Amino acid sequence: MELWQMVLLPIYCLALGSLMLFSFHRFVMVHLYFKNRGNAPVEPSLSESDLPHVTVQLPVYNELYVVERLIRAVAAFDYPRHLLEIQVLDDSTDETTDVARRCVAEFRSRGLDIVVLHRDCRDGYKAGALEAGMRVAKGECLAIFDADFVPDPDFLRRTVPHLVADPGVGMVQMRWAHLNRDYSLTTKVQSIFLDGHFVMEHGARSRSGLFFNFNGTAGIWRKSCIQHAGGWQHDTLTEDLDLSYRAQLEGWGFVYLNDETASAEVPVTVNGWKAQQFRWAKGSVQTAKKLLPRVLRSDLRRGVKAEAILHLCANTSYLMMAVLAILIFPAVLSRQDLGWYRVLLVDLSLFASATADVSRF
Repeated sequence: MELWQMVLLPIYCLALGSLMLFSFHRFVMVHLYFKNRGNAPVEPSLSESDLPHVTVQLPVYNELYVVERLIRAVAAFDYPRHLLEIQVLDDSTDETTDVARRCVAEFRSRGLDIVVLHRDCRDGYKAGALEAGMRVAKGECLAIFDADFVPDPDFLRRTVPHLVADPGVGMVQMRWAHLNRDYSLTTKVQSIFLDGHFVMEHGARSRSGLFFNFNGTAGIWRKSCIQHAGGWQHDTLTEDLDLSYRAQLEGWGFVYLNDETASAEVPVTVNGWKAQQFRWAKGSVQTAKKLLPRVLRSDLRRGVKAEAILHLCANTSYLMMAVLAILIFPAVLSRQDLGWYRVLLVDLSLFASATADVSRF
């Protein structure tokens, strides 16, 4: 065997083997989903006297056309007014700030505890805004919504009881719904991908006792959980994934409500979608680099630890697919002396198995 073959074939086998591992992981997720789909969390009963003080945080940045819609949706929450605070965490540099202040002034005149916290310096971006808001928040629980969301009035009624009933629960995540699903083919495809993530992956992980993550919005945190886990940190682009893993590594439990939804808009342009996916992919890799050593050193159950590692490393499958695409033909040609039937029999079956990872549900 020549030197180039000795170098090429191990790399090719590593890429193919990695993809097969991620593909098998997907099938395990599907199996766990169907196995545990009946284990949905039951909403605890809660009296009015047991309701905690809640702060709703709305981090916005140059969201001129949707900020008023968001504020009005949150202001309509069915929750005791004396236990509700709303923070508009505004880092905007355009007219968004003026629109937000006018809307906030309207609701303050009606007796709602709502305030605009404007920062001229965007230190830490969204994580920095959330951390700044948390320092002055009155609530024991912090609900978070991005600007493109329109939550239903009963959001707090559906989520808060899970935090009150179990002091070990640190976060409750609600499934996303899609306001503009039928706007175009692009929005339909995004909606399908997101439904796969929320229904299958979150459903499988949350009901199987595995780690899953807060998705940056449409969820509510216990403030003490955030503080215990080290607070919001902005050294990754996915501060939500980072905090989620740090909190669960500290022993906090999470609840996922697959049967309850909070509606939002998905990006309507391909460039917007690409920018979103780039941010999520890069951020997850940054989080993996940051937290994988801690996960590996933890005393988690082996199954939980293995799944957490695969979850954090999932985006490396794209790199492996690129390597495989480049090397597949040289690898096949380098073994042509084995005979085409033997090469085809082995490579085609392995390639078909590994390619299943592309489906992502």
